[in-house]
Amino acid sequence: MAEHARWTRARLGRCGPSLDLLTANFERHTYAPHAHAEFTIGVCVGGSEIIDYRGGHISTGPGSIVVLAPGEMHTGGPATLTDGYAYRALYADPALLADGTLNAGTPHFRDPVLDDPELAAAFRAAHTVLSTCPDPLEAESRLPWLLTALSRRHSTARSAPDRIPGAAGIALLVRDRLADELTAPPSLSDLATDLGLSRYQLLRAFRTTMGVPPYAWLAQYRVERARGLLEAGLRPAEVATLVGFADQAHLTRWFRRVLGVTPAAYRNSVQDAARS
Repeated sequence: MAEHARWTRARLGRCGPSLDLLTANFERHTYAPHAHAEFTIGVCVGGSEIIDYRGGHISTGPGSIVVLAPGEMHTGGPATLTDGYAYRALYADPALLADGTLNAGTPHFRDPVLDDPELAAAFRAAHTVLSTCPDPLEAESRLPWLLTALSRRHSTARSAPDRIPGAAGIALLVRDRLADELTAPPSLSDLATDLGLSRYQLLRAFRTTMGVPPYAWLAQYRVERARGLLEAGLRPAEVATLVGFADQAHLTRWFRRVLGVTPAAYRNSVQDAARS
């Protein structure tokens, strides 16, 4: 296993707080004792790590989730000298885990190692995307939602009610704001404040009504707008900027997910059809 580590900073909304992501693959690296001001949430993706934490030793394996509380001293290193260890981690402000619960203060996790394959896979997928393309709306749609799920499932906090009165109307208002401001969408936190909601309540109302989170709805709307511009003869790089994608690669990723072809292939096909 070749050793490497990469930090990425994702922003939660266009002007919101940042959240750090770490992609780490280590053979022999051992951390010195240290602590973080934030929650450390990691998903093991290979090998095994031994972590000294709260006076004991905890061991990770592929698919396990590790939750280390703010301010808690810990170390980490390979369980063996042959396999190394690899993980994906994020560092989250405690308030992000408290949204969607009825408890004030920092959530408490009795067990630092969690077995939750569904949530581990969702964290890993979000981490992979956001460490390469940290789109602010996508980060704000995915990470707080997952952190709330983590707290509601595995901490001692009580879950807030899931029913959001007027969910459909809330979702339509948010949809229209995103469509109107597609190149610089407002943050979900600001939208929630305007509507007298928490961000979790806004996300739940939107997902329940629209079937997808806000970033996914906006990406599909941008793809539809991009189609018209490509048909008019504009190049993919130009179109990406005009519809609000970070760059051509971001446009291409979503265009393929929605339509199955690249923007360039789509542009060429419609132009060929027009000439025939």
